[in-house]
Amino acid sequence: MRKIKITETALRDAHQSLIATRMRLDEMTPIIEQLDNIGYHSLEAWGGATFDACIRFLNEDPWERLRVIKSLAKKTPLQMLLRGQNLLGYKHYADDVVEYFVQKAVANGMDIIRIFDALNDPRNVETAIKACKKEGGHAQATVCYTTSPVHTLELFVKDAQRLESMGADSLCIKDMAGLLIPYAAYDLIKAIRENVKIPLALHTHYTSGVGSMTYLKAIEAGIDIIDCAISPMSMGTSQPPTEAFVATLKDTQYDTGLDLNKLSDIAEYFRPLREKYIASGLLDTKILGVDVNALKYQVPGGMLSNLISQLKQANASDKYDEVLNEVPRVRKDFGYSPLVTPTSQIIGTQAVMNVITGERYKMVPKESKAVIKGEYGQTPAPIPADILKKILGDEAQITCRPADLIAPELESTREKMKEYLQQEEDVLTYALLPQVAEAFFKMRRDGFPAPAPTPAAAEPAKKAEGSTNGAVTAAISAAVAVISEEDGMQYEIKSIRPAGISPWVLSGRLKM
Repeated sequence: MRKIKITETALRDAHQSLIATRMRLDEMTPIIEQLDNIGYHSLEAWGGATFDACIRFLNEDPWERLRVIKSLAKKTPLQMLLRGQNLLGYKHYADDVVEYFVQKAVANGMDIIRIFDALNDPRNVETAIKACKKEGGHAQATVCYTTSPVHTLELFVKDAQRLESMGADSLCIKDMAGLLIPYAAYDLIKAIRENVKIPLALHTHYTSGVGSMTYLKAIEAGIDIIDCAISPMSMGTSQPPTEAFVATLKDTQYDTGLDLNKLSDIAEYFRPLREKYIASGLLDTKILGVDVNALKYQVPGGMLSNLISQLKQANASDKYDEVLNEVPRVRKDFGYSPLVTPTSQIIGTQAVMNVITGERYKMVPKESKAVIKGEYGQTPAPIPADILKKILGDEAQITCRPADLIAPELESTREKMKEYLQQEEDVLTYALLPQVAEAFFKMRRDGFPAPAPTPAAAEPAKKAEGSTNGAVTAAISAAVAVISEEDGMQYEIKSIRPAGISPWVLSGRLKM
């Protein structure tokens, strides 16, 4: 008998995927002890976009959130998602910041750290893996799944073996876009299982409609752990439902041993929350359906939502099909980079710009250039020579580990924000998201305002009558609005954003 373990994502990826990471701590605390008594492998409760959302939207200290959750979940390991050298921000940070962040994450209650890199460049996760093990945490290294001419079984097995050799305690296959179809999952897990000895976890999203079937074939192939979400927070761009797998595997050799009655009680807690999110507009029921475009264009469901929002904002919805067709072309030009934060946002934005301006790479954001240059690491395939010439000109690509070029920055960060320092962790919050953190610290000092009402959906911007340039400007501005230029994704054309368009009004449901 091989018991399958389940990681519950309701406290992190489920609400990140469905409601743009807006679940508040006071909505979580009443159910955490019941979650803790289920017998899950782990509770994913931190990391990803939660850190950013806490201080940007919810007026919550993410470190306090971690401490509170840990105080209530005394039996079940807590798990987080970490973007390797990007940590929980959108650029590479110096090794001293990465090491200190991991140290503080473990000290505040984190048990399992799932560490990934958007390009599957193992050099970008090495520091975080070593730091996690040094602090006594469980380092779960990650291979991001995608499909392309270069992403073969042999490549994925090689990546997995490399991560195991770096000291990973377990390995996750991260299917952030729901691209992993059932029989491909069987072949992939079987190949990795035959070559890697550490436990294997699989993460997927239900976006394309095949998630549960993919998990079942992965279980047959030898997977140890699957990521699921309690049913009211499952499906669509979230994970497959927890209860369905407990029922499916019951009385088989894979029986999870979890109690369906207890899970039903937990579902009852989340059901009215789900209805509240739908009524508020945070949960758009459209994203709960199956989107086959995820398979056709290899675009994560959350990225599709962002593209739609960008084009609506620019009154360019008629360009949607063109943009979808452009995304795979840009991805090929960018070395077949997997579409996961931050590369998904960079590639999506570049695709919108290419279509709106009417000329490919007429406008190239700073972050697109950074990917081409190698500032994010080595792309899975070489960048085509014509793209290198067009975007870099005579500049040389970076071939070393990108973080080797970043000087230590922990102490200089501490000096910059010392007036706001109330706890050591504040230095790290500022290091990751400086301007958003500063605004948060000021509100913390002066008193937080009353919780704002749930925001309504953003209205499309009005097209400037008689002005083609106005429409193009609005479109490009909408494109760059996916990521705040304040926190690392600093687009050079940011100054042309029309007044009144918030940099995060289109933040959407980012897949991380």
